[in-house]
Amino acid sequence: MMSFLIFIGLLVAIAMFAISIYNSLVELRTTTESSWSDIDVQLKKRYNLVPALVETVKGYASHEKDLFEKVTQARSQAMNAGTPEQMAAENNMLTGTLKSLFAVSEAYPELKANTNFLELQKQFEEIESDIESARRYYNAIVRDYNIKTETFPSAIVASMFNFIKKEFFEIESPDERKPIKPDFS
Repeated sequence: MMSFLIFIGLLVAIAMFAISIYNSLVELRTTTESSWSDIDVQLKKRYNLVPALVETVKGYASHEKDLFEKVTQARSQAMNAGTPEQMAAENNMLTGTLKSLFAVSEAYPELKANTNFLELQKQFEEIESDIESARRYYNAIVRDYNIKTETFPSAIVASMFNFIKKEFFEIESPDERKPIKPDFS
């Protein structure tokens, strides 16, 4: 009888331990989803600024039609990306075209002095900083989640309940890791 009670007690302890691991995995998964949503919000703010920026620059540099089309296309592709990996790749393209757009503005002193343009520039810098912060937080949470899903004994619970490894939101080149900060002075 004593052996049976010890066995039952051991099963209850193992079950409680497994439940604790399961709950922590759920918490980490939910936090990764929430932090991804924060990145998505910042990216949407960025996407919403692009048309205003294009229109402002277009008023001064109307002959840059190909560049405007590239920016618009890059924005559209970035908005339709799904996974963090796709999102990173498409946003790299958008960042590159935005840098080209800011570089074109260098040739137009009136544009560099335009208050709307200066305000858009400031907003882009703020959003890029916010995206960088959100990306760091997301990647930290994904790191913790992935470690939890791949280490023993939590890997057993993770595989039983189909907790799968998450992708990091990574930028490919060191230049892309910096926010867009064109100097218009």
